[in-house]
Amino acid sequence: DSVQVFNSVWYPDAKYNLPVLGIDLLSFNRKKYLAIVDFQPIHTDEEDHATLYEHLLQPIKNKYDNLKGKMSSKFYDETQFFSKEMLFARFEDGKIVEEDLVPAFKSYVETHVDLVKSTSPSTNSQDIQHVFERQTAYDTYSADRDPAAGLFAAMFGKQWAEDFIYDFLFSLSERSEEGLNLSPPMFGGPPPGGKPGVGSPPSMHQGGSAPAAGAKVEASEKLMPRP
Repeated sequence: DSVQVFNSVWYPDAKYNLPVLGIDLLSFNRKKYLAIVDFQPIHTDEEDHATLYEHLLQPIKNKYDNLKGKMSSKFYDETQFFSKEMLFARFEDGKIVEEDLVPAFKSYVETHVDLVKSTSPSTNSQDIQHVFERQTAYDTYSADRDPAAGLFAAMFGKQWAEDFIYDFLFSLSERSEEGLNLSPPMFGGPPPGGKPGVGSPPSMHQGGSAPAAGAKVEASEKLMPRP
């Protein structure tokens, strides 16, 4: 009950010039909640996308006034790798989870899957390589700014936190010379009595459990998990 985190990032195969599906659902003591769900654009110019998609999300978002919040600029620049139809909510009323968040979350996931299925794959190697490079840029940007870095470092040490974020959560990323942003997360923190370096690191192998473990999914025709 003290901390629950679901973090998942879906990367369409690079032959599909499509956005990444990013999901963060967090609960702290069942009193404070944070939710982010978005089709995250990978290009600096949205016209580069093979398929326009924001119009698919707008009618879903319009149904849920509680999910129309604004992101803090403390960790991320919402003009980079975030769409205008991002679901964002920070709230304390648990009823919003079932009444708004769950149905909106399901609709966004279903829409992303349908988008991949309805998009024709590219056969141009240069285009595919460019999309992969933009996915790499997305991972690097996300790794450098992950707000959970401070929590991981406090619980398991800075080196473990960097390895976990750069090599697992965002495995395409290039390590920053400045290292991780170790600012504390927006709310929540280590368990009561927790001390830096205390505790065993969560399992990093596939199928293991971990705080905010990123489930990277490569969305091809059958949306098979990455090896």
